[in-house]
Amino acid sequence: MVAVAQTHVPVAPVRVPLLAWMAVMVGLAAVYLMLQENGALLATSWETLHELFHDGRHALGVPCH
Repeated sequence: MVAVAQTHVPVAPVRVPLLAWMAVMVGLAAVYLMLQENGALLATSWETLHELFHDGRHALGVPCH
């Protein structure tokens, strides 16, 4: 068996575009609204949207009340 010397090659850091970070933030907000919003933000002004997310939680099996 022949021993091979390994050289360490420096790896450049990964640069994530701003658009990708914005997409992550929008996705996290959507997940919050769908899974955690229990009326604190949407119950008074957006009752229809609140009920849509509420029914979605039931469809996904997430306990909400």
